[in-house]
Amino acid sequence: MTKPLKIVVLAKQVPDTRNVGKNAMKEDGTVNRAALPAIFNPEDLNALEQALRLKDRIPGTTVQLLTMGPGRAAGIIREGLFRGADGGVLLTDRKFAGADTLATSYALMQAIGKLNPDLIIAGRQAIDGDTAQVGPQVAEKLHWPQVTYAEDILSCNGERIAVKRRLERGVETVSAPLPALITVHGSAAACRSRHAKHLLKYKHAKTLSELQDAGNNAYDTNQPEYLRITEWGVADVGGDEQQFGLAGSPTKVKKIENIVFQAKESKRLTASDTDVNGLIKELMANHTIG
Repeated sequence: MTKPLKIVVLAKQVPDTRNVGKNAMKEDGTVNRAALPAIFNPEDLNALEQALRLKDRIPGTTVQLLTMGPGRAAGIIREGLFRGADGGVLLTDRKFAGADTLATSYALMQAIGKLNPDLIIAGRQAIDGDTAQVGPQVAEKLHWPQVTYAEDILSCNGERIAVKRRLERGVETVSAPLPALITVHGSAAACRSRHAKHLLKYKHAKTLSELQDAGNNAYDTNQPEYLRITEWGVADVGGDEQQFGLAGSPTKVKKIENIVFQAKESKRLTASDTDVNGLIKELMANHTIG
């Protein structure tokens, strides 16, 4: 019998880049998250689904989400709970602010050291940066094997995991020993919808900061443990403070622009054989096809 796994899913609340405007950046080059709608990073949802499928297959397996961001990022953990996760940790501290991929991976690595998982699953990349660096950097800092561009987790016996990867020219199947880190491609299965029972159970799950913002100075003594979302700051995860946030970020964003592509010319075609044949000849002539 396969032993139960402790799985951590790295998830991120990202600004909706479909609505980037002139106020998207602050003067210091960091993202003005207050000016943009926040969503669950799409490929992190694919990663969550892979974790939940392992939980379905291997009795006793637990799935925890780990996210870093401002207080409102606790919504990501609630979304995970609604879909079947068992809990989560929010890394939130002003000292984490302005982190690039290097500082982000350092903070996540420090937190993972406390969670001690068997397997980490993350989305390939976040839509606000498109770097695909955080997952691999975390694996390197942990000295763990990593499998990137995963499309499906085929099997796991508690000691090794088999993964199908989606590559530009096809697919390949690889195996890695545990503990390991896997990043999931957007072509993987979409995440399951919220479950009505989970939604009713966890809709009041909050961090201590959220309760304090609502006027409560502490957790309600009658509040069940499962409704308490764990919240960690720099002091909780430990490590070198100079490697967190802006202080630990050698990468700086100079400028961001919202570019809208517009066609220089357009033509209207009918469904006639003449128009279709003419279009095909034109596309072949400029080597768009053929």
